[in-house]
Amino acid sequence: MHFYQQHAIITGGSSGIGKATAQLLASEGAHISIIARTTTKLEAAKAEIEAASRYPDQRVVIISADVADRVQAEQAINTAINQIGAPDLLIISSGIAHPGYFQELPIEVFERTMAINYFGSLYTIRAALPVMEQRQQGHIVLISSGAGLIGIYGYTPYSPSKFALRGLAESLRGELKFSGVDISIVYPPDTDTPQLEQENKTKPIETKTIARSAKTWSAEDVAHVIVSGIKKKSFTIAPGLEMTLLARLHSLLAPAINWYFDQLVAKTRFKDK
Repeated sequence: MHFYQQHAIITGGSSGIGKATAQLLASEGAHISIIARTTTKLEAAKAEIEAASRYPDQRVVIISADVADRVQAEQAINTAINQIGAPDLLIISSGIAHPGYFQELPIEVFERTMAINYFGSLYTIRAALPVMEQRQQGHIVLISSGAGLIGIYGYTPYSPSKFALRGLAESLRGELKFSGVDISIVYPPDTDTPQLEQENKTKPIETKTIARSAKTWSAEDVAHVIVSGIKKKSFTIAPGLEMTLLARLHSLLAPAINWYFDQLVAKTRFKDK
């Protein structure tokens, strides 16, 4: 499979995994539309994506929108289609995470996290899917998380939103099976991105201890696994052995993983007592 002249729409494409995936697809000849909130970040990302492009006739379009707002999300998808054409790929990488202790977090954090991570994904899919189904081709890629497979201490706003994406992808898979439209869901491990840097500002010490027990990936390495999974038309894309095992065996592994995490939390919480 090649991406020459294909149109990839990427939400959250101004940084992190979204931007790295946009650069990789551009290097393989794709036209790129990136959607994000901040214009300055979009403009900087556009320059990087254009620098990675393989052919002089490739197009890179930037669209400022908050995907948590349904009207903005729909308008952003329509703008991308009007500028470049029907999408061959829709990669949904927009998302936020604000870790903390459940009872100390404002309820607005839970609402905003679900609004962006889940409903932002839902709105963009609903806007792009009719065009894909009309053409009987296309590929939708949802970016979940390892925290979408097993609940993580300190991530009570984030984990449920990523679990919701898993449910959406698994439900849509059956509906889209014979439509010509493929769907994938990605479960990245902790990835070195601006979002992770932001998370670390509010992350409980117990959560940091859990995070240190696993390798942190680069956004570029995750992007390579995503693009490889798209080429294979894989439904589940899980970078690395840990995520692969968790994606396949999470129900069986959950008791042991929870026990291990509980030991880490106990050591962290009581080491000074």
